[in-house]
Amino acid sequence: MKKILGLIIIAALIVGGVMVYPKAMAYLQGQTSTELKKNTPFFVATGTSYDELIKQLKTEGIIEDSDKFKSYAESRNLKESTIEPGKYVFHTGANWSDVLEALRKGNGEQEVKLTFNNTRTLEEISKKITKNIEPTTEDFLAVIESPEIQSKYEFNEHTIRSIFIPNTYNVWWDITSEELVARMAKEYKAFWNESRKAKAKQIGLSQSEVSTLASIVYTETAKVDEAPIIAGVYMNRLKRGIPLQADPTLIFAIGDFEIRRVLNKDKEIESPYNTYKYTGLPPGPIYVSPISYLDAVLNYDKNDYIYFCAKEDFSGYSNFAKTLSQHNVNARKYQNALNKRNINR
Repeated sequence: MKKILGLIIIAALIVGGVMVYPKAMAYLQGQTSTELKKNTPFFVATGTSYDELIKQLKTEGIIEDSDKFKSYAESRNLKESTIEPGKYVFHTGANWSDVLEALRKGNGEQEVKLTFNNTRTLEEISKKITKNIEPTTEDFLAVIESPEIQSKYEFNEHTIRSIFIPNTYNVWWDITSEELVARMAKEYKAFWNESRKAKAKQIGLSQSEVSTLASIVYTETAKVDEAPIIAGVYMNRLKRGIPLQADPTLIFAIGDFEIRRVLNKDKEIESPYNTYKYTGLPPGPIYVSPISYLDAVLNYDKNDYIYFCAKEDFSGYSNFAKTLSQHNVNARKYQNALNKRNINR
């Protein structure tokens, strides 16, 4: 009888375990999977309330049933006080338990990578620089355009773009716009070490002027090995008081960055960035230049060229000339190539 009773108890435990196990797992892992089909970034803003968090999870497709998840989260002791702002990433196939554990205080990815290469205007810079941080594009733009902020770091409305040295930076996700500008100023100062400042002084340009010339060179050529040569051409023109006549500065003044061919009428536009009308450098950079182009200006090629234009083979390289007559020959070749491809603008 004892053996029979023992077998009955064992059987009951097995049956009970089979019945209880799914419920226990449902409690531990959530009643349903979120069934995420791809890794999904999720941002929790500073000051987000418990109810706002639940609503945001539902809106962004992280959970399917907000009421059930809320009850589940409360049973697992998730509280408003344990919600930490930051960037989270919910991985493919994450279930409720995965989501819950990620949201617990301290589990958010607070440090994020920040990049802002390939940008021209402050609007473009602001949009790119705020992509992975809490401040909005509008908030950062308002700060960086502030005359007080610009003056604080010894820039103006034209030269402020010089403060951005393209690189990949690690920052806290909830960094403020003011803190981010201060960080960029710190990186700018670090870039302009004693060696680079000495080179800028030697070639007769200020730090912002180096950034401005580098931005023109960058928009003229994507070939890094050619950048010092083009920088040399522009330095020759600056020294002789010859207008730079740089098409990219006209395009910047016009504001239409799809233009591939500058027309004669464009050269009459009234703008301090019209380097056909005004000699010297424009008042500020027209692009955020890579470090390699800033160094190309500081170490420009000492040549005798006064002119250059794109090669007619569209290779991205340029034909250089010391005389106007030779330049006109090169220019006609390129213009004919544009005409053959029906590139009128």
